[in-house]
Amino acid sequence: MITFKEIRNHPDIKAYIQAGNDALGIMGYTEHGFAHARKTAEVAAEVLLRYNATDREVELGRIAGYMHDIGNMVNRENHAHTGATVAFQILNGLRMVSEEIATVVSAIGNHDEGSGKVINRVAAALILADKSDVRRSRVRAPNKDYYREDIHDRVNYAVTQSKLVVKEDVDEIRLELTIDTHICPVIEYFKIFIERMFMCQGASEKFGAHFSLMINGNILM
Repeated sequence: MITFKEIRNHPDIKAYIQAGNDALGIMGYTEHGFAHARKTAEVAAEVLLRYNATDREVELGRIAGYMHDIGNMVNRENHAHTGATVAFQILNGLRMVSEEIATVVSAIGNHDEGSGKVINRVAAALILADKSDVRRSRVRAPNKDYYREDIHDRVNYAVTQSKLVVKEDVDEIRLELTIDTHICPVIEYFKIFIERMFMCQGASEKFGAHFSLMINGNILM
C-alpha cells in the first residue's frame, strides 16, 4: 500500500507543490507550499483519528491533505479539479488500489468552496484542515505597509492564534481564532471566509458534529 511517507518524498509531488506555491506567490496569494501541505495533512489525519477512522483511512486523509493544492501549478482557477487529475496520474502510476485512488482524488477535487461537496469522510477532514489554516506565517508581504493593501494578507496577518478543536463529548468541531483587531476588524474575516466556514459546517456534519467558530473568545457561528 502507498504510504504518506512515499507521497511526501516523491520528487514529482515536491516539484508540483513548489511550482504551485511559486506561481501563487507571483499572483499575490498567501503561502500554499510545503508548510500548508504538511499542516493540512496533519490536521486532516487528526480529525479522522478523533472520529475512529481506520489506520488506512487516516493515511488517505494525510495523502489527500498533502496533495490537495498541486493543481495550483497549472492555474488557481479550477485548481481542485486540475489537482485531482494530476493526483490520479501520480497515484495510478504508483499502482495505488483503485478504490483508494477514488477516495483521494474525489477529496482533492471537492475541497474548493467554489464547487466542492462533502462526498466522503476524507473530503470532510480535508476541507476542515484546509479552511482552518489561517495564520500570520502564510503572509508573504515584505513589510507591514504592503500587507495592509490586500485583505487576504491583512486577515491572515491579524490571526495570531488558530486551532481546530474536536470536542467529541458534545459532537462539536470548533475553529478557535485570536484576531488582532488593531490590524483588521473581525468583519473582514467573514468578508472573505464566510463561504469556507459554511463548507466547514457541512464537513462537520459528515462526522455527526456541528461546527462553531470562536473569535477572540466569542462564539460567532
